Amino acid sequence: MRLRCAVLDDYQRVATEVADWSPVADSVDVVAYDTHFPDEDALAAALADADIVVTLRERVPFPGSLIARLPRLKLVVASGMRNSVIDYAAAEAHGVTVCGTASSSTPPVELTWALLLGLARGVVEEANGVREGGPWQRTVGADLHGRRLGLLGLGKIGSRVARVGLAFGMEVSAWSQNLTRERADEVGVELAPSKEELLRSADFVSVHLALGERTRGLLGPAELALLKPTAYLVNTSRAAIVDQEALLAALHEGRIAGAGVDVFDTEPLPAGHPVRTAPRLLATPHLGYVSRANYAAYYGQAVEAIQAYLAGSPVRRLPVSPGPA
Repeated sequence: MRLRCAVLDDYQRVATEVADWSPVADSVDVVAYDTHFPDEDALAAALADADIVVTLRERVPFPGSLIARLPRLKLVVASGMRNSVIDYAAAEAHGVTVCGTASSSTPPVELTWALLLGLARGVVEEANGVREGGPWQRTVGADLHGRRLGLLGLGKIGSRVARVGLAFGMEVSAWSQNLTRERADEVGVELAPSKEELLRSADFVSVHLALGERTRGLLGPAELALLKPTAYLVNTSRAAIVDQEALLAALHEGRIAGAGVDVFDTEPLPAGHPVRTAPRLLATPHLGYVSRANYAAYYGQAVEAIQAYLAGSPVRRLPVSPGPA
């Protein structure tokens, strides 16, 4: 009996192109979905006859209620080696194996700097002006050299963002609840005495923390009010770390110079979502890990995981203990 593998959120329709699926072609039919299912009922209906699901990052929750509705499901392959939206206990109880893949931190580092530079130099507005034949030179760019970059989080991604900032000649400081002076010294940045002081002093703030109980809502109205009116905020981590309503209010009221955001409370964004029309906002549709090399690793190792499962020796099983953000 052939198995059915559903690949979720293949928006660019590349899942079967960037990797070689031929090793499982004799036993597995692959069906890729290029649209997001809006709720659990729609997802359960689409996956009713799926034996295997390949899911991208943490974009599709797999709570116990969904897993219970998928009696044929035996294997979930999630890209990356950390996924907080899968109910692992429910998966185990229903005999579902969960595996992960390798994931490079390079793409989100690069996207962070794309957003930061895009904000600082008004790239989108100026490019649109050239294309539309509008006024020549609309903006005055914000300098990076000699300015302060404040990082919330100094893990794999944050530390690499820091090194780029240092290369630009920026003063770089960092803070997180567990950050030590030794770690800050190792990366070559200042340890901010507090979250509040980092926010007050930074010209650019970038978020690189894992989402958890201690970081959910970490930047609320009071924290955003500490930012300079000339400061920029970038969030490529998780939307819930920053109070979305408070950020929109700060942008509309001109209390900060701008924000670059790659993550949202609801994804994909509904057509009429206020983020789509917010001023001073450079927004991208959760592209942090979206790169050809990362996709080749995700889907290539998904094929490996399927092969290994079918051979009775699953690889890269989840969950694993979370590391630094």
